[in-house]
Amino acid sequence: MSNDPNALKERISDLEHELAVKEAEVHRYRLELGKANQALEKMIMQMSQELKLAQALQKKLSPTELPNVQGFEFSTKFLPGTRSGGDYFDIFEHEDKLKFGILISSATGYSLSSMLLSVIIKISSQMEARRGLEAHKVVGILANDVVPNITNEDRANIFYGVVDRRSYEFQYCSVGDIDGFHQIYGKDALSELVATGPSLGKDFNTEPQSRTIQLNPRDRLILATEGLKNSQNSMGVGWGGHNLMDAISKAPRQGVHELRNEILYANQKYSGKEDPVRDQTLIVTEVKDRVIKLAKN
Repeated sequence: MSNDPNALKERISDLEHELAVKEAEVHRYRLELGKANQALEKMIMQMSQELKLAQALQKKLSPTELPNVQGFEFSTKFLPGTRSGGDYFDIFEHEDKLKFGILISSATGYSLSSMLLSVIIKISSQMEARRGLEAHKVVGILANDVVPNITNEDRANIFYGVVDRRSYEFQYCSVGDIDGFHQIYGKDALSELVATGPSLGKDFNTEPQSRTIQLNPRDRLILATEGLKNSQNSMGVGWGGHNLMDAISKAPRQGVHELRNEILYANQKYSGKEDPVRDQTLIVTEVKDRVIKLAKN
């Protein structure tokens, strides 16, 4: 290193200039980081508000009063998820008063759920689902409207069933991951209502199909969205379909409300959470009798 005092002063001046430049850059970075943090906080707050609005809307649109269908008893429960959701359900009579429909759906996100719900409302307002269409045709209408608008990896699951009280036949179409069971009175084993197609996604190209089962007095239908079986314990292990079936089998036979409560209690006990992480919807239906009184004109 040179001992020239002038050279040393010049070097010190250069270092001070470089330090000033670095400090200016750090200051600019801090300003940019502050702006980015503010934008991020604003985005998080906006998303949180949108999530709360979506949850509130979803809860409001879930039916609070079920139709009084002679010969059948219903028990339902919708629990909104704390982090994700997209469930919807409805039970409604057809124009043909001797038929009624059961619809339950779930989606991986609120955006797809909102789109699916808007299609359901449109079909409902057009009375498409109440004109006695076969179950797979109703699901086909939903799929035709929803699938072309799915641009990401979101998936939607739909179960639609129709009960004809003349014959007590239950025709259903299930695409995706909706758990369905037929609990036959006097038998220990549960009969699974197997899916008739994959969930709706941008790659969906399946023709939906219907299946038909025969209902008898005191038989039960149990439908549940995947939020139940996918709920996890403290070790991160999912409850699973086997635990869902076990809870159904061990539940008391007194009534539909007792069965519903037992399933939810078993799930909550397993997860250790009062509020589920993901939406949970549960529908229990029981055949009470086969007496049909035709409405007077």
